[in-house]
Amino acid sequence: MKLYAAIDLHSTNSYLTVIDEHDTPLIERRFPNDLERLLAALAPLRESLQGIAVESTYNWYWLVDGLQDAGYRVRLVNTAAVAQYDGLKHGDDRSDARWLARLLRLGVLPEGFIFPREQRATRDLLRRRSLLVRQRVQLMLSLESTLSRRTGKTWSTRAVTQLDEAAVEKLLPETTERFGFLIQFALYGSLQQQIDQIEQWLRVDCRADPALVNLKSISGVGDILGMTILLETGPVDRFASVGDYASYCRMVESVRFSNGKLKGRGNAKCGNRYLCWAFVEAANFAIRFNPAIAAWYQRKRSRKHRIVAIKAVAHKLARAAYYILRDRTAFDTARAFG
Repeated sequence: MKLYAAIDLHSTNSYLTVIDEHDTPLIERRFPNDLERLLAALAPLRESLQGIAVESTYNWYWLVDGLQDAGYRVRLVNTAAVAQYDGLKHGDDRSDARWLARLLRLGVLPEGFIFPREQRATRDLLRRRSLLVRQRVQLMLSLESTLSRRTGKTWSTRAVTQLDEAAVEKLLPETTERFGFLIQFALYGSLQQQIDQIEQWLRVDCRADPALVNLKSISGVGDILGMTILLETGPVDRFASVGDYASYCRMVESVRFSNGKLKGRGNAKCGNRYLCWAFVEAANFAIRFNPAIAAWYQRKRSRKHRIVAIKAVAHKLARAAYYILRDRTAFDTARAFG
C-alpha cells in the first residue's frame, strides 16, 4: 500500500497527515517542532511512504534537512500555488495538511526548490548584507535631513561622513539634537564596518567559483551583483528554459488575456526579488559604461518610459546570465544586444 504524508509547518508546532491511496487518513496529529518525535511517528510507515510534502515557511530548513538525512523523499511546497477552493466554509490545519497530501498523491503538487545546503548559508549572508545596506541608507538619509533642516543646504553622503565632532557641534548647537545626530552617526559607522566584513567574507567564500568570473564579464556586474546572481540562481539546470529563468527574475510581465483582450494581471511579485534588483542595478551601470548597451537603451527610451527601457535592458542581461551559467561562457554584448 502506498502512503503519502504532508506537514503543515508553523513556528512552534507542525500538523502531520498521512493518507493512503484512497485518501483515507492514517495519521492526523499535531506535534511540537521536534524532529525526533516526528521521525518516531513516521518510522512505522517508512517503507510505504512515497513522499512527504512540507509547507515552505520561513523556518523549513531544520525539518527538510532532518527528513532528508533520515532518508525520506521530501517535497517542498510552493505555498503560493496551492490555495484551496475559496468557497470552503471551514478550513484548518487538518484540512490544509490533507489537501497537500492529496496533491502529492495525485502528482500535481506545486513544488518549490530545495536550495543546496552547502550554498544556503552563503546566500543567506548575502541577503543579510542587503538588509544592512538598506538600514545604512535610511540612517544616512536621516542624517542628511537633519543637517539640511539646520543649514538650508543639500548634503551628500561624502560630506556627512567627513564631519568630525567639532564640525557637528558647530552645525548643531542644540545639545539634544546633536546627541541624536551623533547616535545615528555612530550607528552608520558600525553598520558600514559590518557590511565591509560581510563583503570580505563573501569574496573569500566565492572566489573559487569559475561561474562568478564569467558573470562579472557582464557589463555592469561586479563582485556583489555577481555573487547575488550566482547564489540566488543556484543550479541553472533547474530552469527548463531561458524564459522560465527570466520569469523567475521578475523580468516578464504578468497579464491575462482572453479573446485578445486584457482581462487582468497576475502576481507581479512572483519570483526572486533579489535577482530582480541585481539585474536592474546592472542595467543602470551598463548603460553608463557600455556604449553599445547605451545606444540600445536610447532607442528603447525614445519609444518607452525610462523605467520600461531600463527593465528591458535588465531583461536582456538576465537572459544573457542564463546562457553564461548554462554554457560556462563569457558575456558577448553583440549577441545580447545585437
